[in-house]
Amino acid sequence: MTTTQMFSGWNKPELDLSNADWQSSSQGTGDVQIAFVEGFIAMRNGGRPESPSLIFSPAEWRAFVINAREGEFDLT
Repeated sequence: MTTTQMFSGWNKPELDLSNADWQSSSQGTGDVQIAFVEGFIAMRNGGRPESPSLIFSPAEWRAFVINAREGEFDLT
């Protein structure tokens, strides 16, 4: 694992996702997939798996999930 510095303050690992075990939602609907790799959580668009993946630390993932459950990202 190597660390890249693409943006100021950006300290995310460059993970090898080629053998990641991608998982869809429990209902199997939607295009969002996640994988747990080297202590991080990767998220991608399953409809376009060649697109870049987002990488979250466990703390970032926890904050994302909590805020999503509370409706912070509800656009309706």
